[in-house]
Amino acid sequence: MKMKKLIGCSILILAFLFLESAVSIVSAVENQLEEKCDIFTGKWVLDYKKHPLYKQEECEFLQDWENCIKNGRPDSLFQIWKWKPRDCSLPKFKAKKLLKKLRGKRLVYVGDSIHQNQWQSMVCMVQSAVPPGNKFMDYSAYPYVFRIQDYNASIEFHWAPYLVESSSDPPERRDGKTISVIMPKSISKHGDYWINADYLIFDSYAWWIKHPTVRILRRGSFEKGDTEYYEMEQHVAFESSLNTWANWIDTNVDPTRTSVFFSTMSPIHDRSAGWNNPRAIKCSNETLPVMNTSMPLNLETDWEFYKIATKVIKSMKVKVQFLNITTLSEYRKDAHMSVYGAAKTDPANADCLHWCLPGLPDIWNELLYAYIH
Repeated sequence: MKMKKLIGCSILILAFLFLESAVSIVSAVENQLEEKCDIFTGKWVLDYKKHPLYKQEECEFLQDWENCIKNGRPDSLFQIWKWKPRDCSLPKFKAKKLLKKLRGKRLVYVGDSIHQNQWQSMVCMVQSAVPPGNKFMDYSAYPYVFRIQDYNASIEFHWAPYLVESSSDPPERRDGKTISVIMPKSISKHGDYWINADYLIFDSYAWWIKHPTVRILRRGSFEKGDTEYYEMEQHVAFESSLNTWANWIDTNVDPTRTSVFFSTMSPIHDRSAGWNNPRAIKCSNETLPVMNTSMPLNLETDWEFYKIATKVIKSMKVKVQFLNITTLSEYRKDAHMSVYGAAKTDPANADCLHWCLPGLPDIWNELLYAYIH
């Protein structure tokens, strides 16, 4: 009898060890698949249960210029779409889990108004998980910083549309109507603010494509009132500036502490012929994405900037993770502010650059969350 019990116990132990080993193997395989999965290749699907991740009326920090529903947009389907990768699933976004990850840390978005769009989205995605009296925002100061007191954490936005120093940096005008002058070798002024951040998410595209050439300050500095400049082809100027940025990252970022991300180009939907609807006026009255993801789009996105960024980032010592948002966002002709943003009523002047919130920038943040959750 004792021998039978001993044999039975041994079998149970062996079975348990086998099961545990099998689970470990499966887990390892899943992790390997996750590492190999391209989360940026997939399709848009409707998700009435989980999206939007927040309601515009419940985010006290959402600015009016991004709140398309408040500004009169009659449809809301643009808020319901989620991104479904082809070969895996995105992790479910959990605000409290992210806040625990951010305890004692700084999450900093750096770039232009598109990145401000995404920063505002992240603030709205997490703020509902923070009790009143423990979350603070001050738009009167610069940079913009959302503080979560209980977690000693911050989610920040730092304006640097060219990454390097420019005449369009605050406190100067930065409405995009003036032609900027840049200093491709000068970045320390911006960089001083990035030091000791735990997550740095950069973007730089929209301001580079305003003109085929970029004005370069010939000598001196903006503080001294120097204005003499010469002009450089936009791609050459971008590569020079990005090399300055890369050198700063390699010199100043501790990769054991700080994770660095670089967002690819946010597309502009000014040409309705680009998605085979030539009778439309820019992106106005568009209420659905392009559903055929095999359909070639011609939005005149300048992929040369992507090639340059890829080359520069591959040469760096510090690992930089691409957030490859361009192609998946090109299908979202429906997600722009159009005439429901900053006091625009004429479809010919529709804003087909920035995005409604809740909306597409929430998906970009879900992609970011997949790396840092």
